[in-house]
Amino acid sequence: MLRKSPSHGSMWTIDNHVVRERRKRPILLLQDGIRLFQIYLRDRKNYSEHTVKAYLTDLVQFSEFLHSQGKLPLSEEGDVCVEAIDSLLIREYVGCLYGRIGRSSIARKLSAVRSFFIFLEREGLNPGNPAADIPTPKQEKHLPVYLPVDDVFRLLERPDRDKLLGLRDLAILEMLYSCGIRVGELHGLNVASVDPEQRLVRVLGKGDRERIVPIGRKALAALRNYLAATRDRRGRPEGILPDDPLFINCRGGRLSVRSIGRIVKRYARETGLTSEISPHSMRHTFATHLLDGGADLRSVQELLGHRSLSTTQKYTHVSMDRLMEVYDKAHPRS
Repeated sequence: MLRKSPSHGSMWTIDNHVVRERRKRPILLLQDGIRLFQIYLRDRKNYSEHTVKAYLTDLVQFSEFLHSQGKLPLSEEGDVCVEAIDSLLIREYVGCLYGRIGRSSIARKLSAVRSFFIFLEREGLNPGNPAADIPTPKQEKHLPVYLPVDDVFRLLERPDRDKLLGLRDLAILEMLYSCGIRVGELHGLNVASVDPEQRLVRVLGKGDRERIVPIGRKALAALRNYLAATRDRRGRPEGILPDDPLFINCRGGRLSVRSIGRIVKRYARETGLTSEISPHSMRHTFATHLLDGGADLRSVQELLGHRSLSTTQKYTHVSMDRLMEVYDKAHPRS
């Protein structure tokens, strides 16, 4: 909470950071508020570095908009006062985003601004939340991009098994399809994350939530072949250690998220598939094929690591579309 700091006289402090007091109430500048919010997200909410960065990027963009409008007086430091920001300015900000980015991105940016003001109000740094009554844009309904079974098999046949990079790429594709994990989760796996005896993978998901997912025999075989081929390339006489990154680059370091994305897109392109295919498409494909095969929605939710069942339900639309297609073709009275 915001509290008077005896060591700073007329200063206010929160988590060892200082906010100036002017006249009878603290005056908070926008950049100071953003820095305090960053500390809150990182230290109190324990959000990942990626999540904190996403919040800050959206708030910096909001700050740049306010400065570009020139409607608010600036402090001696050249910044705007948080208390001067009203709902009309936030509405103008949201309005200027339409036509430039999608509705889901607008909703995310508005959510960041709203969360920022909720934090400030709760900490006593701002008298209210000017973003509270601004409606979230209605979202477009996008069906997940996924591959039919035959296309997945063609994709998995593409890597050259006679080359080290081909073995690595095959193991990546097989694991994405077999486990349905996010690209960031795959990137974070270590050798010890995979239990080959139990055919299980320990995954650290969003919010540092851990879950256990099964791995198929084909994916496990591809992974074993890859690890055997990289034993001498790990840079140690003792070979592979449990804490080693599961997938490595040419220098022996952890393979990046961006590199994994490029690998998937390259094989999709070489196979003649749509350019929209990405690591997340493999996750969509995993979920859709499980539901098509008769898996129940709750089980798929647990495997994907979704907190809410409604997030998983989007895959039922894909399955229902396919079912209606079959019905229309097969039923004489359709």
